[in-house]
Amino acid sequence: MNTMFRDFFQDPVLFLSFGILGVVIVLCLFYVGFFINKIKNAEVPE
Repeated sequence: MNTMFRDFFQDPVLFLSFGILGVVIVLCLFYVGFFINKIKNAEVPE
């Protein structure tokens, strides 16, 4: 288990790929929440 974390932090390709993947997932969750909030608070035109 210790070697897995050591390899993870020493390999820049693995570290950056998981880091960028984490940023993309956080952005996707933010936009899902943002658009759901916009839809809930939208005024219906008459």
